[in-house]
Amino acid sequence: MRTRSKRFKAVATKVENKSYTIAEAVQKVKDTASAKFAEGVDIAVRLGVDPKKADQALRGTVALPHGIGKEVRVLVIAKPPKDDEAKAAGADHVGFQDYLEKIQQGWADIDVIIATPDVMGELGKLGRILGPRGLMPNPKSGTVTAEVGKAVKEVKAGKIEFRVDKAGIVHATVGKATFGQAQLVENIQSFLNTIVRLKPSSAKGTYIKSIAISTTMGPGVHIDRNEVAAH
Repeated sequence: MRTRSKRFKAVATKVENKSYTIAEAVQKVKDTASAKFAEGVDIAVRLGVDPKKADQALRGTVALPHGIGKEVRVLVIAKPPKDDEAKAAGADHVGFQDYLEKIQQGWADIDVIIATPDVMGELGKLGRILGPRGLMPNPKSGTVTAEVGKAVKEVKAGKIEFRVDKAGIVHATVGKATFGQAQLVENIQSFLNTIVRLKPSSAKGTYIKSIAISTTMGPGVHIDRNEVAAH
């Protein structure tokens, strides 16, 4: 059985076993942030989908209005002249063969990889390395594109990618506990609105089954799923 720290038990008493509005849940999360570092705020949405079915394996992107409070390290795999476009847009690393070799050797000091369509034949060979790390570029997430400059700017501005896991849950970071309440509320609403918009047409029954947010080291706070439809 998992042992909870005294700190966790103390802050957990501030959260009742009930569902809150988004604004109330955000305030609870901010109240329970007690670690000695700026904790992230994470969201978990349990969906009524069957991830084993291709048309229900939900994935997508959302540009959070206030970002996630973290400097996103971006690698662009591209050939000239697209490499110059990526550098001008603010990519942290840009290259082609040299970075393919670095990745093969175990380098992974990045958060997002953006690639042009013409290099995917070579980059795709590294799927066994990048796939498990969630780093493989994908056209659906906008990370395989000829418009690398635009893609870099969007990611740097707060665009995040998400996908449903095998248990039918979507996990994402939606900011930091140090954000203002209004900023976190807007980020969460944008995220949930996107989840609702991307509902697979083949999904039957209750789509959003539960929603919870928490800080990195804090207890989960449940959000009333019925409130989502109102936004």
